[in-house]
Amino acid sequence: MKESNTPIVLCFSGLDPTGGAGIQADIEAIGNHKCHAAPIITANTVQNTHNVSYFEAISPDIILQQAEAILNDMSVSAIKIGMLGTSETAEVIHKILKKNKNIPVIFDPVLSAGGGTTLSRNDLIDAIRTLIIPHTYMLTPNIPEAHHLTSDKLTSQNAAQKLNAMGARYTLLTGTHSKSKNVVHELYSELVCLETFKYQRLESEYHGSGCTLASSLAALIAKQTEPTIACQQALDYTYTTLKKAQPLGHGQLIPKRYL
Repeated sequence: MKESNTPIVLCFSGLDPTGGAGIQADIEAIGNHKCHAAPIITANTVQNTHNVSYFEAISPDIILQQAEAILNDMSVSAIKIGMLGTSETAEVIHKILKKNKNIPVIFDPVLSAGGGTTLSRNDLIDAIRTLIIPHTYMLTPNIPEAHHLTSDKLTSQNAAQKLNAMGARYTLLTGTHSKSKNVVHELYSELVCLETFKYQRLESEYHGSGCTLASSLAALIAKQTEPTIACQQALDYTYTTLKKAQPLGHGQLIPKRYL
């Protein structure tokens, strides 16, 4: 049998029944980049385009068995991590990452829903700091997430640098939550800002923009794109999906990821 040259991205994300965020966002964005998503659901959620009202974590043992089945059968070129939900989920994914240190990890630290519902307890924050970030190739926090993982007393730039010091090889700090006229994203590595990316601020609110960015990055890294170029291309792609986003519910717009 002829081996496929399609890069495979193993995804750990929550299930969003609106299709705006989570595992469906991963599948759509990765597919748009001509890669194949191998999806593992970390949590089932009850949510709409306004907010998350409830979530239930998937058994860590099932997550482990699914991941091992994929990794023993398929050649995975990148791992994308989104919503973890519980420290137990973080612990089992840590086991997987330790066994597969050669696969680059793109981690979107989903700590709360777009509507504000908290999706992480203190024990999960500790697990992310000690178990997941040290294995992360590219971390994609927004400014509140960067502070939550480090300290509110730091500047956003210092928070990004501290995330590098925790073990993230690259930190792409997204600037949508700042109050600046334009949205400015910053890429850090080894405590240094390598590049800034500036975009005109859009007026609407979006459901799944962070998932879209991280999974786009995962696909590009799986295709061995140089990190700075991968960030530029992923940000350009995400920005286009937001400009074309659709009001499919009565809350946040859903990005149009098939371009």
